[in-house]
Parts: sequence; structure tokens; C-alpha cells
Amino acid sequence: MGLDSACLWAGVRDERVLAAVARVDRAAFVPPDLVSEAYLDRPVAITHHQTTSQPSLIAVMVEALELDGSEKVLEVGTGSGYQTALLASLAREVWSIELWADMVDRAGRLLAGQGITNAHLVVGDGTLGLPEQAPFDAIILTAAFPEVPRPLIEQLAPGGRLVQPIGPGGQERVTLFTKGPEGLTCGRVLAGARFVRLYGQHGYALEFAPAEP
Repeated sequence: MGLDSACLWAGVRDERVLAAVARVDRAAFVPPDLVSEAYLDRPVAITHHQTTSQPSLIAVMVEALELDGSEKVLEVGTGSGYQTALLASLAREVWSIELWADMVDRAGRLLAGQGITNAHLVVGDGTLGLPEQAPFDAIILTAAFPEVPRPLIEQLAPGGRLVQPIGPGGQERVTLFTKGPEGLTCGRVLAGARFVRLYGQHGYALEFAPAEP
């Protein structure tokens, strides 16, 4: 079963998302010794105790953003850069924040190697967002916290959509939110999944973030 068929099995029907999953080579974004796992629909370990989620889950989360190619997207948690590549193929512009400088350096090289030029990577605290680039039409987080960080709510454009794993880290409800006149509204739970914790000023304390062994 290919990655695109795994996404169909997960209920993804957006043709643009399915085409992006089929087009972006996940093997280019996993550690060289784990390339054999890249074509399986399962998480793959990367550095700093992080993982890149299984493609079917990523596709479900990205589909919920309902991107049409005109959007400016904020991604919190660059990781390997695989999801960044998918977003860049579906949106006008992507800004992605990652805590770890070495991960940003590697993801940047990999994205450049794939000819992706509309993704901009930043080292920093993702819970603060990027106010200088706001507003964002869509925001997606790849780490868990029990609530949506306030700065991200403020930086989401009216009518915008935000997807975040809601929970303590380890057993989450991946949830879609929309920005209305009264603020953020919970839409629906997309999936249950396990995510790493969201660290930062508006997440879990940075001093407790796991160090690289």
C-alpha cells in the first residue's frame, strides 16, 4: 500500500492533498538509516527525541486546513521538513518555527534539495508565533499542549483554521479550530494520536525539554 492509498484509507479525499503526498518523497526527509521505513504509514524517529508522524495522519491534519494555494501558513514544529514540504506544495507561502537549530539547518537543506522555495524556516519558540509575519490564514502544530497558545490565536486571520493536538503529550485529540468574530471556535476532533509535548513560553517549560543524548 502506497502512502497515497494509506491516506485514502484514513479518509482523506482532497485531491490536492493526495497528489502532494504522492509527489513529495518522504524518503528524502528521514534519516538515511531509516529510508526503508519512509514508505510505510508509520512514524519515523528523527533527532531530539522527535518523530515525523505517519503520512496518513499528516494528510488528515493538512486536509482540515482546506488550502487552495492562496494562503500564508504558519507551521509550529518543522521537524524533518516533510510536512513543511507538503504545506509548501499546497499554499502560497509557509513559515515554519522549530526550537532546534540543527533540525532547521537539516530541514532547510532538504527542502532546498527538493526545489522548494516558498518555505521559510525560523529557529525559535513556536508558541510565540511570528507576529511580524501575521496574520496567517492557517496554522498547524506538530506538538501537544492542553490549550491553544494565545499568541497563535491572535495571529490567526479572521476565518482562519488552526489544527493542534490537544492534550498533555502522549495521548491527544487532534482538533480543528476556526477563528470567528468571538475568537477561536472548536470545530471537530480529527483523530486520536500520540505527539511530543509543545515547549515554549506558552507551552511546557523549556528547561524540561529533553536534551539530545
